[in-house]
Amino acid sequence: MADTQSTAGSGDAPPEESVETELSRDMSLADITFIGVGAMIGAGVFALTGFAAGLAGPALTVAFVLNGLVAMFTAVSYAELGAAFPEAGGGYLWVKEALADPNGFYAGWMSWFAHAVACALYAVTFGVFLTEFFVVFAGLPDGFVLFGLVDRLLVEKLLAVVMVLAFAYINYRGAEETGKAGVVVTTIKILILGVFVAFGILATVREPNWTATFLDSPSFAPNGLVGVIGAMGFTYIAFEGYEIIVQSGEEVVDPGTNVPKAVFYSMAIVVPIYVLVAFAAIGGIDVTAELAGRAGLTTAAPTWQVLGNLGELGIIEAAGQFVPYGVPLLLFAGLAATMSALNATIYSSSRVSFAMGRDRVLPGFFGRIHDDKRTPHWAIGLSAVLIGLMAVLLPIESVAAAADIMFIFLFIQVNWTVVKMRATHPDLPRTYEIPYMPWPPLVGIVLQFILTPFLLLELGLTPGLGAGSEGFVALVTTAVWMALGLVVYYGYSEGKEAEKLEAETPTVVTERAPERRESQVLVPIANPENAAQLMRTAIDVARDRDAEILVMSAVEVPSQTPISEGRRFVDEKRETIAAVMELATDAGVPVGGTVRLGHDAGTAILNTIEEHDSDAVLMGWRGRGRRRDYILGSNVDEVVTKAPCDVLVERIGPTDGEVDSILLPTAGGPHAELAAEVCRAIARTNDATVHVMNVVAADAGERDREDAQRRVNSTAAALGDDELVTTTVREGDDVAATIVAATEAFDLTVIGATREGLLQQLVFGAIPETVGRDAASTVIMAKRDLGIISWVTRWFKRRRDDDHVPNSGGE
Repeated sequence: MADTQSTAGSGDAPPEESVETELSRDMSLADITFIGVGAMIGAGVFALTGFAAGLAGPALTVAFVLNGLVAMFTAVSYAELGAAFPEAGGGYLWVKEALADPNGFYAGWMSWFAHAVACALYAVTFGVFLTEFFVVFAGLPDGFVLFGLVDRLLVEKLLAVVMVLAFAYINYRGAEETGKAGVVVTTIKILILGVFVAFGILATVREPNWTATFLDSPSFAPNGLVGVIGAMGFTYIAFEGYEIIVQSGEEVVDPGTNVPKAVFYSMAIVVPIYVLVAFAAIGGIDVTAELAGRAGLTTAAPTWQVLGNLGELGIIEAAGQFVPYGVPLLLFAGLAATMSALNATIYSSSRVSFAMGRDRVLPGFFGRIHDDKRTPHWAIGLSAVLIGLMAVLLPIESVAAAADIMFIFLFIQVNWTVVKMRATHPDLPRTYEIPYMPWPPLVGIVLQFILTPFLLLELGLTPGLGAGSEGFVALVTTAVWMALGLVVYYGYSEGKEAEKLEAETPTVVTERAPERRESQVLVPIANPENAAQLMRTAIDVARDRDAEILVMSAVEVPSQTPISEGRRFVDEKRETIAAVMELATDAGVPVGGTVRLGHDAGTAILNTIEEHDSDAVLMGWRGRGRRRDYILGSNVDEVVTKAPCDVLVERIGPTDGEVDSILLPTAGGPHAELAAEVCRAIARTNDATVHVMNVVAADAGERDREDAQRRVNSTAAALGDDELVTTTVREGDDVAATIVAATEAFDLTVIGATREGLLQQLVFGAIPETVGRDAASTVIMAKRDLGIISWVTRWFKRRRDDDHVPNSGGE
């Protein structure tokens, strides 16, 4: 169901009108599953596997399995709450709802920081990989210094900052990595890792004594249980993709079912990949003198220790040994992974800070949306500053450790929230419920408490192991952020939260909705200048079908902005719809209205058709496509080809007035029959004359001419008024040009789709589209919904029969 919010208004609109605002849910189960998989198989698998191998040794494979198990105890909490609260904000919103302050503030404060720190990790990893690319392919020495001033580390940091700024700008502009592009990038990463695993396993089993590496003790876990759990904590950030899944909850089709499925499917895909990558890297690598030298070790060093010393380049170096073209292949995959992860985490961190600004727990400018770009520009910009500072100031190990600590604290809060809400919110619509409550979330809390000290232990924060700089920096960074949170909360947020203003837009202009009839005509309004003409056509069609009219307008919101925030931009749309609806009310036709909020107008229209079970949709067309890859325009093309109902597209001509004469080109078939029905409806209202026409070639035989005359006579008889209907069969070698020439004598032309339009890269077909583009008067193109026949035709593109009569104006 769409999330519909409405408030009654007291305007002077007719009493049977209503305008509602609805969210357009357009992300499928596959879309959000790939979002989770893409987030978890991001920079973490490339940057952290080497470090983690140095902590756990070959037991890293076990550490990844256990990490998946630990993560599942929190994943179930995200599945239940994400299905019950499908809104942007994720864990912050839930904790704020269930736990006493300042828990809610801290959940958002930590979530913002954790996503920002994760983004800094990806940015630094990108800098490392791109610098390594130059080292490998440009011949730079490993420890180069440019101009005697800029060393390799500084280059890596500068590249990280450049990428953070670039993706912050992309998010500000509203440009986005589309769902399809995200699927492609994630698929490429999985395929390349699959190649890495295959060659790594092959290299492993070729060693006669390879089993000793993984099975003998203590070489399997050289640092014991402490090392294994430390590696788990260090890589735990890689398993937080379900946080990003639930951030998209308000945009998902059927979130109650699809959000839990996406959480579990993504975990089921990711955990085996991590285990196999660790196995291939540790078992397949050969410690040569060159490789040992780069790691600062001798050739006697075990493979896991070499990977640990190589750090974020461990996987790249391993691939260079046993994968053909392994270094460029893994560098390419790593760069793609870090860029997609950068985009996702800037998006997530800015959304959390935006939600906190909207709730007034952060200064109000965090919650502002740019008037033109419609993106949370302050939240994006300040998140980028935070990310850039951490990328420059912190070592990569410290970045990962700080993110892990924050995520662990956040997940502990979420697990306690799901337990608390079972008591405080017993009536929540829980489409997924955690079994054996409250034990799974309580076990999750205990396991994450265990991970934290072991993570810090392995980073050198105990007297026995010495004061490791990375762990110290991570702990100090976390402590400073938490202390700063206290200052912000008690100095600002506590007072402002009580003053929070409601930002929801009133969306209903009258108190009553229209009566529901069995048939409905949907009229999307994009251009207010054409709205009156579209409504006149819709009124005629609705009267003929004894149908109601639903007027809609779509507010497109960039991906970086939660869909619900599009309510800030509905006022102008609502006023236009209310004015247009008066035309239907004055004509005595039942009418309702809706403003649809979504990331894509075409998808919003299709969602409206499906949810309101519309029987026909009438759209306006400007007469040209904006891009070469669309015939009519992206939204029109998408609706015409995918709508499960009759589709009418009207290109309004230079004169907008009464219809006294109508041209009806026809060649028979279901689409031409729909065109004739529309023609009849308009002619009856306007007492207009109708001229039915068929075009034959100049050299057509007598039989073809007789067939053409039969068609026009049959169509004329169906129109029903002999006095107002005339027929003709015209000669012309160019059917479309002949019809276009004839349109000059008529106020309106109505033409059905041709079969070629369903078989080629066209929408209605070459003839109707040429007529629609070039006609001297208004043109309506019609396409009948053929149900399963239409679906089969579109997908299997069956060839036309050889004996098909040439199209002459619509079928």
